[in-house]
Amino acid sequence: MKNFIYITLLALFMSLFMTSCGEYQHMLKSTDPNAKFEYAKRAFDEKRYVQAYTLLEQIVTTLKGTDKAEESLYLLGLSHYENKEYADASSYFQTYYTRYPKGKFTEMARFYSGYGFYLDSPEPQLDQTGTVKAIEELQAFLDYFPRSDKVTIAQNAIFELQDKLTLKELQNAQLYYNMGVFRGNNYESAIIVAQNAIKEYPYSKYKEELEMLILKARYQEAQMSVEERKADRYRDVVDEYFSFINNYPDSPNRKEADNIYRIASRHVTE
Repeated sequence: MKNFIYITLLALFMSLFMTSCGEYQHMLKSTDPNAKFEYAKRAFDEKRYVQAYTLLEQIVTTLKGTDKAEESLYLLGLSHYENKEYADASSYFQTYYTRYPKGKFTEMARFYSGYGFYLDSPEPQLDQTGTVKAIEELQAFLDYFPRSDKVTIAQNAIFELQDKLTLKELQNAQLYYNMGVFRGNNYESAIIVAQNAIKEYPYSKYKEELEMLILKARYQEAQMSVEERKADRYRDVVDEYFSFINNYPDSPNRKEADNIYRIASRHVTE
């Protein structure tokens, strides 16, 4: 009995599937843009996003200037978005809000444009062009729609993206630190990269790690210095230490920082 029910349901599903495919193939060949538009809307509602955007791409230019123009362009972007094709989606959303700056879908087009880039943002070690674009798009959304119910989501996404950019800079600074004095003074490069990251992203969750790396780099730089420069560079280490413990008195790196200070301070007082 169970097998009979299963076979019956499977046959029904296959029948509906074949009917749907046949109807879609018919729509692809149709010359009626209105019929294609209605079918695309139904396909979108049924989560057949590829069918939806394939048809919409055929008619979006034809519908330009009609009462369906705005919705067709927005739905085209949304179909790509729901299918996780975020770059294509953002391109259509940007076209939409540029063409219809006060359109009925402009708020969501701006939001999804930025949020799509956010969802597609690469890992920190990769090129971060998409991450920067996501921040720009989401910030523009906040500027245009500061009272939107999506504000908190956009803000949190921006904070996360900024942390990703900061992490990349932390990794770059750490790389310089690990290179030491190989082919030059890489400790100074580590300090500069870390300082720029703190200046650019002062509220990042990686700020403490950046400041600790600066302290360690200054210490290593002092140790490697020629004798006549050691005292000055150890003074820089001591200054950096007090800045660090003032900002992070309970840091898990406090023991290492204290040890650096003990060594550095002996050289300063000599």
